[in-house]
Amino acid sequence: MTTAYDSIGHISRLAPRDPAAMPADTHSGDTVGTRVWLDEFAWLETLFNDTANRSPKLRYPDLISACVSLVFDAPMPERRIFAFLHTRLVLRDQDTARRQEDMWRGQYQLLLALQKSEQNRHPHPQFKLDHFTTACVALAMEQDGAKEKLFEQARRNIARRAAPYST
Repeated sequence: MTTAYDSIGHISRLAPRDPAAMPADTHSGDTVGTRVWLDEFAWLETLFNDTANRSPKLRYPDLISACVSLVFDAPMPERRIFAFLHTRLVLRDQDTARRQEDMWRGQYQLLLALQKSEQNRHPHPQFKLDHFTTACVALAMEQDGAKEKLFEQARRNIARRAAPYST
C-alpha cells in the first residue's frame, strides 16, 4: 500500500475510507490499513531509519504491529489505552494530519475488539481505529528501552506469523 499524509478534512479525498468502517471482505489480506497521527509516526520513522533496524529491515506494518503487541502484552492494556484516549489524545487538535500505513491482521483484531467494546459505546466517546493505533504507538514509545523492545517484539511477531508454515 502506498503511504500518504492526509488531514482529517481531506480523508474522503485522499484515503479510501476508514478501515474499520469498510466491509469485512475488503480486509481479506494479511494487513489492514490504518492511520497514525504525525507525532507518533515521526517516532516510527526514526525507528525505521535507525541503524539498528537491519537484517531484516522492519517495515511500518511490523513496527506498528509491534507497538500494539507491546501494549497488549503489558498489564491492563484496555485500561491504559482508554486512559490515554480520554486524558491525552482527546485534548489534541482533532484535525491533526495522519499518516496512512498498514498493520498486520493479528494486531488489527486486538484493536477492532477495543473499537467494538462497551467502553467505546454510548455514553462514552466513540474512538476510531486511528485513535487506537496512535494510542498504542504512543504508549509503546513511553516504555523504558522502547526501541530495543519494539525491534525484539517485531521479530517475535514475524516468527509467530511464520510458525504455521514451518512444519
